[in-house]
Amino acid sequence: MDDVDADMMEAESTVSVDPPVPPLPPSPSPSLLHSSSDQDGAIRGMLTVARQLIDQGRPSQALQAVVTAMRTRGGEQAVIQALNRAQELYRNKVQASVAADELASLFAECAIAEAIPTISQPSEHNTVDKPIEVDADGTSILSETGRKQIMFDAFSDGSSFVCLQCGGLVSTHRKDEHYSFWCCKN
Repeated sequence: MDDVDADMMEAESTVSVDPPVPPLPPSPSPSLLHSSSDQDGAIRGMLTVARQLIDQGRPSQALQAVVTAMRTRGGEQAVIQALNRAQELYRNKVQASVAADELASLFAECAIAEAIPTISQPSEHNTVDKPIEVDADGTSILSETGRKQIMFDAFSDGSSFVCLQCGGLVSTHRKDEHYSFWCCKN
């Protein structure tokens, strides 16, 4: 080796070397494009199966088919992100629903409390016997199934009353028929 070659080699070894540039991904071959189309078809098939499973009343298997389709398309990370988002939406919906139900019940109780003094004072227009307290012992079917708000609404607008004998919510127009035919305590 001559001195020029040695000097060039020494200069090259002392110069910092940039990291190699990764090669550009090759353009997809026609067979890969066909493979992607096959993957899309498989995903569509899984989602179709999921819909059929929902129609058959098998939600767990449908969820499994959807998760498999998501995993095929976006990997495990896509599944985790989707499930976390679904969990967040469910929690927010449940919390909002509970809060709205509680607020509606409070408003109904306030409306009933305000209406009680006018109901308890007899007048010539107030001919319907209404109990002072709506289902105090909680024996009505609506109370037992957690739908007491319906009773509050019907009672507060005067269209219905709570039967003191059976605890049923009865239309004021059907009062006599209720006591004659339907009340289970008669």
